[in-house]
Amino acid sequence: MPEVFEHWFMLMGSSVPQSLDLRELEIGYRTFFETRSAPVDMGRGEHLHELFENLEAGSSEALQRYLAEAESDYDFALQKFLYDDFSTPRFLADRKLLGQAPRLAKLLSRSLQSQVAKHFSSPEIRQILGYPAVFLGTSPDRAPALYQLMSHLDLTQGVKYPMGGFAAVADAMGALAANHGADIRLGARALSIETSSGARPRVAGVRWTDSTGAEQFTAADAVIGAADAQHLDAELLPPKLQTHSARKFSRRDPGPGAVLVCLGVKGELPQLEHHNLLFTADWKDNFSRIAEGRSLAPETSIYVCKPSATDPSVAPAGNENLFILVPSPALVHWGYGGPDGTGDAPVEQVADAAIDQLARWTEIPDLRSRIEVRQSIGPADFAALYGAYQGGALGLAHTLSQSAMLRPSNRSRHVSGLYYAGATVRPGIGVPMCLISGELAAKSVEGITRPGPLETPSIFVRPEAAL
Repeated sequence: MPEVFEHWFMLMGSSVPQSLDLRELEIGYRTFFETRSAPVDMGRGEHLHELFENLEAGSSEALQRYLAEAESDYDFALQKFLYDDFSTPRFLADRKLLGQAPRLAKLLSRSLQSQVAKHFSSPEIRQILGYPAVFLGTSPDRAPALYQLMSHLDLTQGVKYPMGGFAAVADAMGALAANHGADIRLGARALSIETSSGARPRVAGVRWTDSTGAEQFTAADAVIGAADAQHLDAELLPPKLQTHSARKFSRRDPGPGAVLVCLGVKGELPQLEHHNLLFTADWKDNFSRIAEGRSLAPETSIYVCKPSATDPSVAPAGNENLFILVPSPALVHWGYGGPDGTGDAPVEQVADAAIDQLARWTEIPDLRSRIEVRQSIGPADFAALYGAYQGGALGLAHTLSQSAMLRPSNRSRHVSGLYYAGATVRPGIGVPMCLISGELAAKSVEGITRPGPLETPSIFVRPEAAL
């Protein structure tokens, strides 16, 4: 979603080219299929249409129609859904929205899986177009068909990489915020959100400890909490003031957990591109194991990133940096990861299986023996480090009942001046969506209720109002 990043940097008086060194990947990602001997590389334009024709004769025209629909849906969502916190019912009176109601009803009542199947019969194409649901915290059979818009993002807009990784994005954002007067305190931990008394309590400030452990208090008339909303309420507010209570969240779908495996590998791995996907044939079993909290099969669908394909700063010369993401049940009792295989047994079993599967499928038989650095991360790490609900890796799943206005709110119901941002609230999962959620919170602080993105430089009108 490049326009979301560009909009954010423009709000801060800069631009993406000024602040980041972006590299567009010629091959968006390489896909390995359990039932196909050779991988396929996902590019754009004519290359993409040729690839689809090779996978299914006559599918190029269907792809053109599908991507046109995906682009239209994305533009509509950007205009009508993503930059609206639905704090007022005025969206129901939007003529354009009402005009699209019949089409929206179809897209929301049908699954992404069935939407893709309507256009294509190739199992490989169905997997390519259906897997983006995983990055929405759900599965193709549970994500609404509206999320076909994801294919516009990767197959039309393409895939870009910020040199230095996402740490470079965070650093650039932090520097710009500081230039505009933000006081960034690292190593701090919030202890409580203090409120005034009365029938409708109001934010009074935040009690917190600094990097030395000394307790501090910062007075504020507005507070934005960007942590997991349920964790934030449970840790910082008394039960009667919690909007996102444990009872309410018990009915929520936390989305998948993940076992992450970070590897430093000796020597080069030309078999892999920057982004790689490994798809098992039996998706029904694959996704049901995750949704039902069962053990994963020895071979499961995984994502593998090799940033050293693009960025020489992430590994010593001639060596590789690998990041393996294995979607798994959101189960804290699976435990923690650790260095060099020392994590809890359930996590390390998944990590070992993923390393061996990657070696087999990509024909790197000596992969395990070439690992110089290994660090695993499990669901318990997500819960302990980030307060992630049930140890989920991404945020609440984008099912129908957890999308748009049905997603948890960005505003506290019980405390005036308290707002929420992040992957558990509107509009949803992913770094671009979290940037938008921060903007929704900023609009609320400023009293801006109209839908749509902020106009520069309204975010700076009252900088003293927010903590």
